[in-house]
Amino acid sequence: MEVHTRHTPAFGVARIRLQPREAVQALADTMLASSFGVAEAQPARSGARAGTKSAYSVFTAPAEGGWIDLAPQGSGDVYALELDGAQGWCVAKDAFFARPSTVRRDDGWHGLQTLFGGDSGFLEHYSGTGPLVLACAGPVDALTLERGELVTVTPGFAVAYPDTVQCRLRALDPSGPQSVRTGEGLALDFAGPGQVFVRARRG
Repeated sequence: MEVHTRHTPAFGVARIRLQPREAVQALADTMLASSFGVAEAQPARSGARAGTKSAYSVFTAPAEGGWIDLAPQGSGDVYALELDGAQGWCVAKDAFFARPSTVRRDDGWHGLQTLFGGDSGFLEHYSGTGPLVLACAGPVDALTLERGELVTVTPGFAVAYPDTVQCRLRALDPSGPQSVRTGEGLALDFAGPGQVFVRARRG
């Protein structure tokens, strides 16, 4: 799977080139166009929502391969984060856009359980190899931290960071309202070395 982006950072579109029979999972209702023969499947949700459509679609190339253009619902940047298998990445839940089968979402990853105290927070963990495509109100910017350098990021602007970067979640005002689901009233403290990706606009 190869990803080429265009019209970034204001109105990003991702062209994803697929090998024969290769599949990509992406947010539903984001396909702009595709080469002929690319098939879309939208699995039914399980559990209490069984029978309803999933929030994701799976696009599969035919025997000769193909391509698909994906466009987010809103304006903003599209960014392909290349995972090399050496480290995982913590990603804002609302920033996920598309991934191949070689990139997996690690539900219940211990690092996020420690960060959020076992609650469902505003981040997800991904690992594996290949491009993880992100979309957000853009543009995406990278903060490069030297060893020992500290930086504080407002959760609503955080996009992604490698799990090798030290991270701490704290309350801005212990007596004020706080939410680990949205990041309201909280701050993320990072310690280098490493890169932290942020969005220049909140969605």
